[in-house]
Amino acid sequence: MSYWKRHKTLESVVTRHAHNALKPSLSWPHLIGLGVGGIVGTGIYTLTGVGAGLAGPGVVLSFVIAGIVCACAALAYTEMSTMMPMAGSAYTYSYVALGEIVAWIVGWALILEYTVVCSAVAVGWSGYAVGFFRDSLGVALPQALIAGPHAGGLFNLPAIFISIGVAAALAFGMRESATVNLVLVLIKVLALIAFIALALPAFSSANFEPFAPYGFGSTVGANGVKRGIMAAAAIIFFAFYGFDAVSTAAEEARNPARDLKIGIVGSMLVCTLLYMAVAAAALGGADHRTLAASNEPLAFVLRNLNHPLAATMIAGVAVLALPTVIMAFMFGQSRVFFVMARDGLLPQRLSAVHPRFGTPVLMTLLTGIVVAAIAAFLPLQQIVELANAGTLVAFIAVAVCMLVMRSQAPQQPRMFRAPLPWLIGPLAIVGCIYLFTSLPATTVKLFFLWMALGLVVYFLYARHKSLLAAPEVS
Repeated sequence: MSYWKRHKTLESVVTRHAHNALKPSLSWPHLIGLGVGGIVGTGIYTLTGVGAGLAGPGVVLSFVIAGIVCACAALAYTEMSTMMPMAGSAYTYSYVALGEIVAWIVGWALILEYTVVCSAVAVGWSGYAVGFFRDSLGVALPQALIAGPHAGGLFNLPAIFISIGVAAALAFGMRESATVNLVLVLIKVLALIAFIALALPAFSSANFEPFAPYGFGSTVGANGVKRGIMAAAAIIFFAFYGFDAVSTAAEEARNPARDLKIGIVGSMLVCTLLYMAVAAAALGGADHRTLAASNEPLAFVLRNLNHPLAATMIAGVAVLALPTVIMAFMFGQSRVFFVMARDGLLPQRLSAVHPRFGTPVLMTLLTGIVVAAIAAFLPLQQIVELANAGTLVAFIAVAVCMLVMRSQAPQQPRMFRAPLPWLIGPLAIVGCIYLFTSLPATTVKLFFLWMALGLVVYFLYARHKSLLAAPEVS
């Protein structure tokens, strides 16, 4: 079969998954908790400062724009996940709707996304961990061991530690329970609400003037850095990752048609409003230029407002809760790796499951090493930009898949149907493309280099090893 014509059938996807159906035990409050828990992480705890440096006080509007684009993509994810409730996410949807070569491109982009997201969270965790141990325990690591060469150090040791630690936990079968996850979600949200309550009384409208010092669109400054509200939105987009955790719970929802819609839209709405409030409180309590210079902006604002204990608590919450985000994305990457290897597009040994621990130990530990290497040497903003490039491509693919399946299989049962699909889909596509073009030129070049490498791997290896390459497969 020509690789241009290789498609998985929708029937094969649905039939195979039906043999391993999960118990429907989740209602919409559980799904909102799952979505909020996945979304609230490094983005709001660390990127508030990065966004403020790119957009000034207008970063509040950047959160709104990124949230709207993500909400449209989330609705498309929900529809596709209820049609094909199986592992693989955007890769699997693309294999059915768009064919093998597009699925490979999307899967290759997902590998990049999940890997660098884990690295970005590790760097964000490092910033808070260093501040927490220094201010609360009096333990200060030397600069050479807490930053990469870009900041005058050698490597980021705390980021390496947390990356390898989480990978080991996943590889050897350690899984957080639903109760622990719910507790951590509540702790994270309460910490942000406490920050808002403490920072708002010191709100100064003077910090919001001018509101958009670098303009609305993406403009290149004298130092070659893209700035503006849209440039910040392209970075802050990272803060909304995690809603796909809700879409993957389609099979476990008691009433998918109702619960998934409420869960995804509800978690996106809660997080967008929370993010806007946090950004407004942070910018009202500190000048955006000083905020942008901090590796732990929320704790910095509280220290600046003479709330040292609260600042320590905020840093402590980040140290406690952010590793769960790394765990979630490493687990997601393992699913993508597993499905691609199962389809023959990657070496089969990558999908090997340890007989005792029930996990792909070799691949998970290898992922941890790669994540640690990236986190050790690169700055947070550069990692986030590269992660966003891969994610935007995946989101575009899912929106296209939704529209294609609406045309090719309009009568196929859908437990959830996205409202106004011919508005939501194009809006997600156009929004993601615009955010992609708002990324720095260097990031775009690195992304396309990664994708070019992926195409080389596909044509030299994957297309020959694909299970659909066998002549007997129709």
